[in-house]
Amino acid sequence: MTVIDELADSFSRLPGIGKKTATRLVHHLLKADQAFLERFAYQLSSLHSRITYCSVCGACTEKDPCPICTDLMRDKSLLCVVEQPQDIDIIEASREYRGLFHVLGGLIAPLDGVGPEQLHIADLMERIHKGTVEEVIIATPPTIEGDTTALYINKLLAPIGIKVTRLASGLPVGGDLEYADKLTLARSFRGRTAL
Repeated sequence: MTVIDELADSFSRLPGIGKKTATRLVHHLLKADQAFLERFAYQLSSLHSRITYCSVCGACTEKDPCPICTDLMRDKSLLCVVEQPQDIDIIEASREYRGLFHVLGGLIAPLDGVGPEQLHIADLMERIHKGTVEEVIIATPPTIEGDTTALYINKLLAPIGIKVTRLASGLPVGGDLEYADKLTLARSFRGRTAL
């Protein structure tokens, strides 16, 4: 295997990058100047040491707690529950939501061996009991696993009297937040409904 093949193989392990795209990336990097390559290599090799997870919400951050959790202007009565940290960036880009977040770290998927105890649901309940949350907005994808997770959280919160809502139509069934455009996401927040 050549050096080009080895690097192309590494790139092709990234989501959404096939063999042809990976090879194109390698050839593009061959044309790049050395300073760019060194900066790129540093950014990749230091990723784990420079990024951590927020101890409050679970977002990816360079500073713990994250800027959203420490922002005094955020609405602390709203808590948006998402599947993964990257979902926060997508929702923030819509500029429609000004509350706090909570990352579950996945979805309930019994066939894959993922139950509520593998997710950050206990942390969610602890945050709600400690804080001033009045509404929990569930922003899991509209899939079987996303719906199962939403219903499970709703069942836990019902006895407490917390209002639980779910993002409204606009997000396609089977779709992911990662692929939603800003307008669709904004409409989904404005039209959220009670579970």
